[in-house]
Amino acid sequence: MSKKLLITEKPSVAMEFAKALKIQTNRKNGYIESDNWIITWCVGHLVTMSYPEKYDENLKFWRLDTLPFIPQEWKYEIIPNVQNQFNIIKELMHREDVVEIYNAGDSGREGEYIQRLVFMMAKPSPKIKMKRVWIDSQTEEEILRGIKEAKDLSEYDSLSDSAYLRAKEDYLIGINFSRLLSIIYGRKLAQSISEDRASISVGRVMTCVLGMIVSREREIRSFVKTKYYKVTGKFGEKNKTFDAEWKVTQNSTEFESPKLYNETGFKKENDAKQFISNLEGKNAKITELKKSKQKENAPLLFNLAEIQNECTKRFKIKPDETLEIIQNLYEKKLVTYPRTDARVLSTAVAKEIKKNLNGIAKGFKDEEVSGYIKKMVDEGYSTNLVKTKYVNDSKITDHYAIIPTGQGYENYEKLPDLQKQIYKVIVKRFLAIFYPPAEYNKIQVTIDVYETEEKYESFSTSGKVCIEKGFLEILRPNDKIADKQSTDTKQNVESDEKKEENLELLKNLKKGQEIILQNAEIKEAETTPPSRYNSGSIILAMENAGKLIEDEELREQIKGAGIGTSATRAEIMKKLEKIKYIEINSKTQIITPTKKGEYIYDIVKSSMPDMLNPKLTASWEKGLDLVAKKEIEPNEFMKKLEVYIHSKFDKLVVKM
Repeated sequence: MSKKLLITEKPSVAMEFAKALKIQTNRKNGYIESDNWIITWCVGHLVTMSYPEKYDENLKFWRLDTLPFIPQEWKYEIIPNVQNQFNIIKELMHREDVVEIYNAGDSGREGEYIQRLVFMMAKPSPKIKMKRVWIDSQTEEEILRGIKEAKDLSEYDSLSDSAYLRAKEDYLIGINFSRLLSIIYGRKLAQSISEDRASISVGRVMTCVLGMIVSREREIRSFVKTKYYKVTGKFGEKNKTFDAEWKVTQNSTEFESPKLYNETGFKKENDAKQFISNLEGKNAKITELKKSKQKENAPLLFNLAEIQNECTKRFKIKPDETLEIIQNLYEKKLVTYPRTDARVLSTAVAKEIKKNLNGIAKGFKDEEVSGYIKKMVDEGYSTNLVKTKYVNDSKITDHYAIIPTGQGYENYEKLPDLQKQIYKVIVKRFLAIFYPPAEYNKIQVTIDVYETEEKYESFSTSGKVCIEKGFLEILRPNDKIADKQSTDTKQNVESDEKKEENLELLKNLKKGQEIILQNAEIKEAETTPPSRYNSGSIILAMENAGKLIEDEELREQIKGAGIGTSATRAEIMKKLEKIKYIEINSKTQIITPTKKGEYIYDIVKSSMPDMLNPKLTASWEKGLDLVAKKEIEPNEFMKKLEVYIHSKFDKLVVKM
């Protein structure tokens, strides 16, 4: 009897496929078998690229005359501690009763790469049909759909090409430039950090990220706080007063005055005092009064970078921990595929979204969430998302945003508390998109205090009060982040009452109305340095690194390409910490560079500064994306990479 062989990314996933296919768990050594199916699994990477010494033993030694090392034919090898599982997969591929092989690896570039390496080394018969299973969640329904709609493996060849090139690029840049810079600067680095010997590790992505962290640290270090003095006026009568801030205009007596620090304050306190003394007894009039209603929609859904940043803020955990948790929720069928850059849904998914909502309503036994869903039903909130900002097929590459599947609740109660909390964060972000926008009443007021008809000082204030909570009912009032910066409920209530009281005063004003300036005050202010990255905000900065590029044309050209990918960013941070280039505070998650990290930064900046520039890293990532989309040929990408490496070597070797 002919059989189909299905290969998953790991044993736990294989079990889910077996359940979906109604296969009795007839587990053998490294695989599961039924009358029609054989299901086996990888255990992460089974195959790796060979180090240079496998090409030539002499390449074990780091010498300038052997660089740059660019193989014409690439060598790969089985990772020793997983050799047994590779042998099992290879043997299954060559069984005479196997007529079809299904690649059911992780549905992304790295997942494709892991399995293609296995196929390359195991060499299944060319007569066997090869198919690719591509799924967005591990629910039974989605697994069966993925198998039923599996496409010919060749349709994913361009993704495979992109994956191979990414690995080759990281290998060539890492090995060649780590060796070259170590040969040139290693001794100097060792002396600087008081070690006997030191090597320099550089990488296409990690060196750029190190650059971002060191640059920010030095910006903070060199920052000098500057005091300046702002002016505020208290307007109205007796107890019914409101504050407004002064800002210089062309009609001001201080317009373009050297006494000003900026448009809202003075350099010296005495000059500010002199200014407010001149305001005493002057006529004041309301010259502008704008009333408006504002609407604010719920934020877009989570992609991996956003949920990693959110979890760092809320729970003070590292991005790799967040990914591990979301991956577990995915494998427990609770959420969709985690390694995604998209924050929107596809049209096809949006049309079926009631299934997810119904599943949450029936299966998720959480009082707070049940209340939100009940309100959705009672108020008749629309579930038709198709024409909203939350659905956009053009902004989806491999996968849509992370959302709850509405399934897997049999696994929920066994989860650790933190995983439950993170799941609930995802559910609430999802439900918020069905709620109406928050609505605000806003009033903007400008008061002019006259010296003459031509010369007057302008003060302005505004009031904004939420009149309809809308989605804020889900996302803000009850989403308290338990850290020192959070404000307690009592303070929030007092603040809201003050805002409403202030708005009532402003609402009763009329344009052209004369008003009394009770007094003016000086408020001391000071400039603040930029904030350090934390382990979540650096992930967002990596995702949005393209925006840091000054050249507008290039910025547009590499739009959507950040530093690294959603699947690799957390690992990059982990590696930088492991090799002691950065430190991450375990309590606050604040990132600082080490002394060694700063020396490495200086070495790279003086020798090959473009490695620190997001432009280079993002443009290479864009090139890989173009290969995946079949817009450029793999050979073209490889030639450009080789030219880049040779040109850098020529420049650096001349400097020696």
